[in-house]
Amino acid sequence: MFENLSQKLSRTVQNLRGKGRITDDNIGETLREVRMALLEADVALPVVKRFIDTVREKAQGVEVATSLTPGQVFISLLHRELVALMGGASEGFSLRAQPPYVVLLAGLQGAGKTTTAAKLARWLIQSQKKRVLLVSTDVRRPAAILQLQRLAQQVGAEFHAADGREDPLAIASTALEAAKRGLFDVLIVDTAGRLHVDDELMQEMQAIDRSVVAHERLFVVDAMAGQDALNSARAQRSARFNGHHPHQSRW
Repeated sequence: MFENLSQKLSRTVQNLRGKGRITDDNIGETLREVRMALLEADVALPVVKRFIDTVREKAQGVEVATSLTPGQVFISLLHRELVALMGGASEGFSLRAQPPYVVLLAGLQGAGKTTTAAKLARWLIQSQKKRVLLVSTDVRRPAAILQLQRLAQQVGAEFHAADGREDPLAIASTALEAAKRGLFDVLIVDTAGRLHVDDELMQEMQAIDRSVVAHERLFVVDAMAGQDALNSARAQRSARFNGHHPHQSRW
Protein backbone atom coordinates (compact mmCIF):
# COMPACT_ATOMS: atom_id res chain seq x y z
CA MET A 1 0.00 0.00 0.00
CA PHE A 2 2.69 2.48 0.99
CA GLU A 3 4.71 1.93 -2.20
CA ASN A 4 1.60 2.50 -4.28
CA LEU A 5 0.71 5.57 -2.24
CA SER A 6 4.24 6.94 -2.53
CA GLN A 7 4.07 6.76 -6.32
CA LYS A 8 0.80 8.64 -6.35
CA LEU A 9 2.08 11.29 -3.95
CA SER A 10 5.18 11.80 -6.06
CA ARG A 11 2.93 12.78 -8.92
CA THR A 12 1.21 15.24 -6.60
CA VAL A 13 4.29 17.45 -6.42
CA GLN A 14 4.45 17.56 -10.21
CA ASN A 15 0.77 18.39 -10.53
CA LEU A 16 0.95 21.26 -8.04
CA ARG A 17 4.26 22.70 -9.20
CA GLY A 18 4.01 26.39 -10.07
CA LYS A 19 0.71 26.90 -8.28
CA GLY A 20 0.59 29.72 -5.74
CA ARG A 21 -2.35 28.31 -3.85
CA ILE A 22 -3.79 24.88 -3.11
CA THR A 23 -7.38 24.67 -4.36
CA ASP A 24 -10.00 21.97 -4.69
CA ASP A 25 -9.42 21.86 -8.45
CA ASN A 26 -5.67 21.22 -8.36
CA ILE A 27 -5.83 18.56 -5.62
CA GLY A 28 -9.00 16.78 -6.77
CA GLU A 29 -7.20 14.32 -9.04
CA THR A 30 -4.59 13.55 -6.40
CA LEU A 31 -7.22 12.86 -3.76
CA ARG A 32 -8.97 10.48 -6.13
CA GLU A 33 -5.71 8.57 -6.58
CA VAL A 34 -5.11 8.46 -2.84
CA ARG A 35 -8.66 7.21 -2.34
CA MET A 36 -8.11 4.38 -4.81
CA ALA A 37 -4.78 3.44 -3.17
CA LEU A 38 -6.43 3.15 0.24
CA LEU A 39 -9.38 1.17 -1.09
CA GLU A 40 -7.03 -1.21 -2.93
CA ALA A 41 -5.30 -1.79 0.42
CA ASP A 42 -8.67 -2.92 1.88
CA VAL A 43 -9.12 0.14 4.09
CA ALA A 44 -12.79 0.44 5.07
CA LEU A 45 -14.78 2.80 2.87
CA PRO A 46 -16.08 4.97 5.76
CA VAL A 47 -12.49 5.43 6.97
CA VAL A 48 -11.31 6.42 3.49
CA LYS A 49 -14.16 8.89 3.03
CA ARG A 50 -13.51 10.50 6.40
CA PHE A 51 -9.78 10.75 5.63
CA ILE A 52 -10.29 12.30 2.17
CA ASP A 53 -12.87 14.79 3.48
CA THR A 54 -10.53 15.86 6.28
CA VAL A 55 -7.56 16.36 3.95
CA ARG A 56 -9.67 18.27 1.42
CA GLU A 57 -11.07 20.58 4.09
CA LYS A 58 -7.64 21.37 5.52
CA ALA A 59 -5.95 21.73 2.14
CA GLN A 60 -8.37 24.11 0.47
CA GLY A 61 -7.11 27.68 0.46
CA VAL A 62 -3.88 26.98 2.34
CA GLU A 63 -1.45 29.81 1.62
CA VAL A 64 1.94 28.58 0.53
CA ALA A 65 4.92 29.83 2.49
CA THR A 66 7.66 31.43 0.42
CA SER A 67 10.06 28.60 1.20
CA LEU A 68 7.65 25.84 0.22
CA THR A 69 5.93 24.67 -2.92
CA PRO A 70 2.23 23.76 -2.94
CA GLY A 71 3.23 20.13 -3.41
CA GLN A 72 5.27 20.15 -0.22
CA VAL A 73 2.44 21.74 1.74
CA PHE A 74 -0.02 19.14 0.49
CA ILE A 75 2.34 16.24 1.18
CA SER A 76 2.79 17.55 4.72
CA LEU A 77 -0.98 17.63 5.18
CA LEU A 78 -1.34 14.07 3.89
CA HIS A 79 1.44 12.84 6.15
CA ARG A 80 -0.09 14.35 9.28
CA GLU A 81 -3.51 12.94 8.49
CA LEU A 82 -2.12 9.48 7.69
CA VAL A 83 -0.34 9.45 11.06
CA ALA A 84 -3.58 10.50 12.77
CA LEU A 85 -5.52 7.86 10.83
CA MET A 86 -3.23 5.12 12.14
CA GLY A 87 -3.59 6.25 15.75
CA GLY A 88 -1.05 9.02 16.06
CA ALA A 89 2.30 8.90 17.76
CA SER A 90 2.49 6.27 20.50
CA GLU A 91 3.52 7.36 23.97
CA GLY A 92 5.09 3.98 24.71
CA PHE A 93 4.96 2.20 28.05
CA SER A 94 4.97 4.27 31.22
CA LEU A 95 6.42 1.37 33.28
CA ARG A 96 5.56 3.31 36.42
CA ALA A 97 3.34 0.68 37.97
CA GLN A 98 4.46 -1.58 40.77
CA PRO A 99 6.58 -4.28 39.11
CA PRO A 100 6.17 -6.62 37.47
CA TYR A 101 4.60 -4.62 34.66
CA VAL A 102 2.46 -7.17 32.80
CA VAL A 103 2.03 -7.10 29.00
CA LEU A 104 -0.54 -9.44 27.44
CA LEU A 105 -0.30 -10.27 23.72
CA ALA A 106 -3.31 -11.52 21.77
CA GLY A 107 -4.26 -11.73 18.11
CA LEU A 108 -5.00 -13.89 15.13
CA GLN A 109 -3.35 -17.20 14.38
CA GLY A 110 -0.05 -16.78 12.59
CA ALA A 111 0.04 -13.00 13.13
CA GLY A 112 3.49 -13.05 14.75
CA LYS A 113 2.68 -12.73 18.45
CA THR A 114 5.58 -14.90 19.58
CA THR A 115 8.21 -13.01 17.58
CA THR A 116 6.61 -9.73 18.66
CA ALA A 117 6.96 -10.81 22.30
CA ALA A 118 10.67 -11.44 21.75
CA LYS A 119 11.21 -8.15 19.92
CA LEU A 120 9.42 -6.26 22.67
CA ALA A 121 11.55 -8.00 25.29
CA ARG A 122 14.72 -7.07 23.45
CA TRP A 123 13.66 -3.41 23.26
CA LEU A 124 12.84 -3.34 26.98
CA ILE A 125 16.17 -4.94 27.87
CA GLN A 126 18.39 -2.87 25.61
CA SER A 127 16.65 0.50 25.56
CA GLN A 128 14.88 0.57 28.92
CA LYS A 129 17.36 -1.54 30.93
CA LYS A 130 14.57 -3.75 32.31
CA ARG A 131 14.64 -7.34 33.52
CA VAL A 132 12.10 -9.22 31.42
CA LEU A 133 10.40 -12.58 31.94
CA LEU A 134 8.67 -14.24 28.99
CA VAL A 135 5.98 -16.91 29.22
CA SER A 136 3.87 -18.73 26.62
CA THR A 137 0.36 -19.94 27.41
CA ASP A 138 -0.09 -21.38 23.92
CA VAL A 139 -0.51 -25.10 24.61
CA ARG A 140 -2.38 -25.74 21.36
CA ARG A 141 0.27 -24.96 18.77
CA PRO A 142 3.04 -27.57 18.57
CA ALA A 143 6.41 -26.26 19.78
CA ALA A 144 5.02 -22.79 20.60
CA ILE A 145 6.51 -22.86 24.09
CA LEU A 146 9.86 -24.09 22.79
CA GLN A 147 9.89 -21.37 20.12
CA LEU A 148 9.47 -18.60 22.68
CA GLN A 149 12.08 -20.19 24.95
CA ARG A 150 14.66 -20.13 22.16
CA LEU A 151 13.77 -16.56 21.23
CA ALA A 152 14.12 -15.53 24.86
CA GLN A 153 17.67 -16.89 24.89
CA GLN A 154 18.49 -14.96 21.72
CA VAL A 155 17.29 -11.60 23.07
CA GLY A 156 18.68 -12.01 26.59
CA ALA A 157 15.36 -12.41 28.42
CA GLU A 158 14.47 -14.94 31.08
CA PHE A 159 11.89 -17.61 30.28
CA HIS A 160 9.28 -19.19 32.52
CA ALA A 161 9.26 -22.86 31.56
CA ALA A 162 5.90 -24.62 31.36
CA ASP A 163 4.59 -28.04 30.45
CA GLY A 164 2.44 -28.05 27.34
CA ARG A 165 -0.05 -30.23 29.21
CA GLU A 166 -0.71 -27.54 31.83
CA ASP A 167 -3.74 -25.30 31.85
CA PRO A 168 -2.98 -21.90 30.22
CA LEU A 169 -4.49 -20.04 33.18
CA ALA A 170 -2.27 -21.94 35.61
CA ILE A 171 0.80 -21.18 33.48
CA ALA A 172 0.05 -17.46 33.51
CA SER A 173 -0.59 -17.41 37.26
CA THR A 174 2.61 -19.23 38.16
CA ALA A 175 4.58 -17.01 35.76
CA LEU A 176 3.28 -13.92 37.55
CA GLU A 177 4.35 -15.34 40.91
CA ALA A 178 7.76 -16.20 39.45
CA ALA A 179 8.11 -12.64 38.14
CA LYS A 180 7.34 -11.27 41.59
CA ARG A 181 9.77 -13.60 43.35
CA GLY A 182 12.49 -12.94 40.78
CA LEU A 183 12.05 -9.16 41.00
CA PHE A 184 11.46 -8.83 37.28
CA ASP A 185 10.46 -5.44 35.92
CA VAL A 186 8.26 -6.78 33.11
CA LEU A 187 6.31 -9.98 32.45
CA ILE A 188 5.28 -10.60 28.83
CA VAL A 189 2.50 -13.16 28.38
CA ASP A 190 2.13 -14.72 24.93
CA THR A 191 -1.31 -16.26 24.34
CA ALA A 192 -2.66 -18.75 21.81
CA GLY A 193 -3.64 -17.48 18.37
CA ARG A 194 -7.36 -17.09 17.98
CA LEU A 195 -10.12 -16.32 15.50
CA HIS A 196 -12.78 -13.80 16.40
CA VAL A 197 -15.39 -16.58 16.16
CA ASP A 198 -13.53 -18.83 18.62
CA ASP A 199 -15.50 -18.41 21.85
CA GLU A 200 -13.39 -20.90 23.80
CA LEU A 201 -10.15 -19.05 23.15
CA MET A 202 -11.81 -15.69 23.81
CA GLN A 203 -12.90 -16.92 27.23
CA GLU A 204 -9.43 -18.29 27.88
CA MET A 205 -7.86 -14.92 27.09
CA GLN A 206 -10.29 -13.16 29.42
CA ALA A 207 -9.45 -15.57 32.23
CA ILE A 208 -5.71 -15.07 31.72
CA ASP A 209 -6.15 -11.31 31.72
CA ARG A 210 -8.08 -11.39 34.99
CA SER A 211 -5.46 -13.65 36.49
CA VAL A 212 -2.41 -11.51 35.68
CA VAL A 213 -4.18 -8.10 35.74
CA ALA A 214 -2.31 -6.89 32.67
CA HIS A 215 -1.17 -3.27 32.49
CA GLU A 216 -0.90 -3.36 28.68
CA ARG A 217 -2.86 -5.44 26.20
CA LEU A 218 -1.43 -5.55 22.69
CA PHE A 219 -3.39 -6.89 19.74
CA VAL A 220 -0.93 -8.25 17.16
CA VAL A 221 -2.12 -8.50 13.57
CA ASP A 222 -0.67 -8.78 10.09
CA ALA A 223 -0.89 -5.38 8.39
CA MET A 224 -2.05 -7.12 5.20
CA ALA A 225 -5.13 -8.57 6.91
CA GLY A 226 -7.20 -5.52 6.04
CA GLN A 227 -10.73 -5.29 7.43
CA ASP A 228 -10.58 -8.83 8.85
CA ALA A 229 -8.15 -7.45 11.43
CA LEU A 230 -10.62 -4.73 12.35
CA ASN A 231 -13.43 -7.26 12.79
CA SER A 232 -11.26 -9.39 15.06
CA ALA A 233 -10.13 -6.39 17.11
CA ARG A 234 -13.72 -5.28 17.61
CA ALA A 235 -14.74 -8.76 18.71
CA GLN A 236 -11.93 -9.00 21.23
CA ARG A 237 -12.50 -5.49 22.54
CA SER A 238 -16.21 -6.07 23.10
CA ALA A 239 -15.82 -9.46 24.77
CA ARG A 240 -12.43 -9.29 26.38
CA PHE A 241 -12.79 -8.43 30.04
CA ASN A 242 -16.36 -9.24 31.11
CA GLY A 243 -16.62 -6.40 33.62
CA HIS A 244 -12.91 -6.08 34.39
CA HIS A 245 -11.58 -2.53 34.07
CA PRO A 246 -8.31 -2.54 32.08
CA HIS A 247 -5.26 -0.39 32.70
CA GLN A 248 -4.60 0.11 28.98
CA SER A 249 -5.38 -1.70 25.77
CA ARG A 250 -4.05 -1.21 22.26
CA TRP A 251 -6.46 -3.06 20.04
